[in-house]
Amino acid sequence: MQYIQQEKLHAIKETILQRKEKLAENKRLDLATSHNIYTELTTFRLDLLTTYAGSLLMEKEAANEVMAQWGNNMANLLVNHGLPLNLALEEISYYRDVIGEIIKEEAKNNDFSLDAFYQLISHFNLIVDNAIQFVSKSYVKDYTEKINYAQYAIDELSVPVVRMTEEIGILPLVGDLDTKRAQYLMESALEKGSQYKLKWLIIDLSAVPIIDTMVADQLFKVIDGLQLIGIEVLISGIRPEIAQTMVNLGIIRSFSSLHQAVQYTNSFTGSLM
Repeated sequence: MQYIQQEKLHAIKETILQRKEKLAENKRLDLATSHNIYTELTTFRLDLLTTYAGSLLMEKEAANEVMAQWGNNMANLLVNHGLPLNLALEEISYYRDVIGEIIKEEAKNNDFSLDAFYQLISHFNLIVDNAIQFVSKSYVKDYTEKINYAQYAIDELSVPVVRMTEEIGILPLVGDLDTKRAQYLMESALEKGSQYKLKWLIIDLSAVPIIDTMVADQLFKVIDGLQLIGIEVLISGIRPEIAQTMVNLGIIRSFSSLHQAVQYTNSFTGSLM
């Protein structure tokens, strides 16, 4: 840095590194009294202190790179262990004050000019601000990816194609069927129907409370798509209010119960044998 000799910066860096184990342990003990957290964070505290110390001698771009790596690692830890973002932000802010005191102490001992002290403390504060930014962005990214993956798993489980025989499959639907889930239904039905080489697929709507016109239209598209690959579709579990909607869209092969639909397919496949 322009106003500070490198050996003086090295002295501050070494002071931080010499104290980092004690500083990390103090924070661990403090956190243990205020949070019920069983995840070991000492390694990340030591990494943060080491990164802070080393970044005092780095230019802005290089310091940002090492802080970005720390922020990414810390965010992964938080998301994977279900810990809140404010935990990392608390750690970052805590060491801002601690290291700020070390910088002030060393600046006095080494007779820093006002310009040199201001430049160093400004540089360090920028590093801390960037650490907050990096860990926050990484946390949001990792958390969003985890939520999306969980939602994908839920969607997959909520549209299960059950193979009843070599030729017949059943797709029981439970809960509200919105347009997004209806789209996933189409993808899953086509994929599994083709994979299982089904000739019949029964879509059971017994546990679906409401189907509006838009969703019924999506179901109609599912039926069209399945028929294009040679799969005959039956609808079971139709209540009067749902039946009226689907009849209006031209879906006419339906049954009031899954049992009736299964009987129909069994008798029909039996007649082909």
